[in-house]
Amino acid sequence: MLNTPIRQWKGKRVWLIGASSGIGLALAQALIARGARVAVSARNGEALYRLAASTKPANVLPLPLDATSRDELQAAFAQMLDAWGGIDVALLLQGTHAPMRAWTLDADVARGLVETNLVSVLESLAVIVPRLLEQQQGAVAICSSVAGYRGLPTALVYGATKAALINLAESLYIDLAPRGIGVWVVNPGFVKTPLTDRNEFRMPALISAEEAAGHILDGFASGCFEIHFPKRFTRWLKLFRFLPFGLYVRLIRRATGL
Repeated sequence: MLNTPIRQWKGKRVWLIGASSGIGLALAQALIARGARVAVSARNGEALYRLAASTKPANVLPLPLDATSRDELQAAFAQMLDAWGGIDVALLLQGTHAPMRAWTLDADVARGLVETNLVSVLESLAVIVPRLLEQQQGAVAICSSVAGYRGLPTALVYGATKAALINLAESLYIDLAPRGIGVWVVNPGFVKTPLTDRNEFRMPALISAEEAAGHILDGFASGCFEIHFPKRFTRWLKLFRFLPFGLYVRLIRRATGL
């Protein structure tokens, strides 16, 4: 156990960025059901207001924004602080995916992946962490992916951004844990979302977004730094990290057919 476990969410002030669909939406719904007050952010404001309309208004604060915009992040965070007086947990689930191989590398698409998956997380942290340090309490979780463990076909740039997030979360933990601030990294396997629907290969151990949200909450309750799931799949990928590269490549090609 590396973090103080979070088992009770009632009254917790949560900012969830990336809440309009997929894992983010499912997690927002699960937190709201457990009594958390959730500020939900994403580019799709319509989806955020739909979510707010379907729940207790006092428990949901829609804050539409583009997470790559520093000004929009600062304005949304100020609005949350005005409403609730502080923050207990920041959940950074923003991200996108574009399947890419070496022969389809597009610099503009690649830049967009880096901006959304990595730069927007850095911008979010730059807004949130000073407040957590001022409070001397709170927690932050970054959603990466098992695609960040090692190179994978079709994940030419996506995997690189996720590997960077894992490294970022580890460094954050080293700096923030001694100051009483929890840091988690979330590494899902394959979860059925609009993003994974773009994949054209077999996705082993595919789970629903609702199952993923349950695994994330279980991970917070355990206090473990890394939350990875489903373990029947992710444990194999963890083992693959220690294989010689040549053997790893043969196994991945056999498993994916790519």
